[in-house]
Amino acid sequence: MNADPSAFPVLDPSEVAIFEAVGTRRRAAAGDYLYHEGDPHYDFWIVLSGAVDVVVDDADDQVIVTPRAGQFLGELNLLTGVRAFVSARVAEPGDMLAVPADLLRRVIATEPELGDKILAAFMARRAAFLAGAAVFIRVVGSRFSPETVHIREFLTRTRLPHEWLDPDADPEVDDIVRAFSLEPSDLPVVIATGEVLRRPTPGELASYLGLTLENLPDRSFDLVIVGGGPAGLAAAVYGASEGLHTLGVDMTAPGGQAGTSSRIENYFGFTTGISGAELTQRGLVQAEKFGAKLSAPCTAIAVREESGHFTVELSDGTVVAARAVIAATGAKYRRLPVDRLQEFEANSVYYAATELEARQCAGNPVMVVGGGNSAGQAAVFLADKGSAVTLLIRAADLNAHMSRYLVDRLVRHRRIEVMTSTNVIGLEGAGALQAVRVDGPDGEIRVPAAALFSFIGADPESSWLRGCAALDDRGFVLTDRALADEVLGESWRALGRRPLPFETSRPGLFAVGDVRSGSTKRVAAAVGEGSAAVSAVHQFLAFDHH
Repeated sequence: MNADPSAFPVLDPSEVAIFEAVGTRRRAAAGDYLYHEGDPHYDFWIVLSGAVDVVVDDADDQVIVTPRAGQFLGELNLLTGVRAFVSARVAEPGDMLAVPADLLRRVIATEPELGDKILAAFMARRAAFLAGAAVFIRVVGSRFSPETVHIREFLTRTRLPHEWLDPDADPEVDDIVRAFSLEPSDLPVVIATGEVLRRPTPGELASYLGLTLENLPDRSFDLVIVGGGPAGLAAAVYGASEGLHTLGVDMTAPGGQAGTSSRIENYFGFTTGISGAELTQRGLVQAEKFGAKLSAPCTAIAVREESGHFTVELSDGTVVAARAVIAATGAKYRRLPVDRLQEFEANSVYYAATELEARQCAGNPVMVVGGGNSAGQAAVFLADKGSAVTLLIRAADLNAHMSRYLVDRLVRHRRIEVMTSTNVIGLEGAGALQAVRVDGPDGEIRVPAAALFSFIGADPESSWLRGCAALDDRGFVLTDRALADEVLGESWRALGRRPLPFETSRPGLFAVGDVRSGSTKRVAAAVGEGSAAVSAVHQFLAFDHH
């Protein structure tokens, strides 16, 4: 499965003893199953003696690895609650140690060196799966289908290993269609852990896999964080690690806009840069390591204060209660004001530049629109992947809103052409984008492009807070020192205090990251705000108890 030695380390006797104190020893015969592919709940298993085959339940009954004495089974799904991707079948009889997932999480949190070894193995195994070591989830659908695009985007952003098969290009699809008696109207189809899901939404797929609130026993939390970008994930890490019963929800997938970034190079500590997807994955694992519950896709539509507690209403009608709430919903992408935009958003207009979109473009010419760092990073990434890139900005100078290191890289890249003082005025193509009409210093021209990447800014995702928190004239959430006395009113005077850092006009409701008025729109700043806000939450909860 993976040559990486960290993927299947051998535990020493002292480490096994830690698990023996909380686990259950069992004798297993050859052919016994410890768990099956598709199981919604399963244990963490250590092989004490004998051997276990990790099996993909396909027609070939593929064995991907055989752990032996001192090695352990499991993957990140044990922390996230996702159904088992594989089956574990005893190959040689022996003794096995079963540890429930909640007790595994406790050991990881309280035994740092042992926890690091287990997490490193889990992440190495996931990396191998993502690299194609085995196929667990198959998506069958046309590249021109918006539903297919949305499913693939969800799976990619949640870092769930999957394979995409295009019925217009992959001959294997015919066998799948016959095997499952599929009709063209059934597509897109997701085949996951033995089940066939016809035309599922990302929410329905997430529910089946085990990523939604219906799979959690609780509906009441110390802290609910709405938004899973860098600010929200940082808040989840610090909230859970400091003992707060924490829930995080995101309307699309964890990572926010940063999660779609191909490369973040100016984040402290990452000298060679890090992709948004990898940074998100690390943050997710940290939060789940400390016991935070995370759910996506999950959209908050309102928050209310009732009897000293908050209730957050979700789009599916679910209501969760919280002693404190952090709003980290960020901002939503602005859309170009041109005709036919919605038509091409299904297959040729993108708001992120990741491996998924780069593969869609397959080296064809593309256009990137925007003058900020996100646009610059996308242009470099796509050009490095083999596409000829036209970077279009409205300003007269790249330096107006972009970091200097990116400007230097853009102007020197042989596959990137920069057009300044230029606007998009039209889109052309039949079925998929073929060209973009632009208006600039040389008048109106037609630029060939198989895809357009739009990074023209964003507006605050704050509508769910209206009526509960004061907003500025652009819709961003006002906090702490930005709140005037007349906005706070008599209720705050009765409390005898000013708002805490990141606290809104509603006591106990906090806002961090891009949704907050006056925030610095950078990943590092968002992480700092999310982390620091948890200290203010603790102060609020202390007030709340007196």
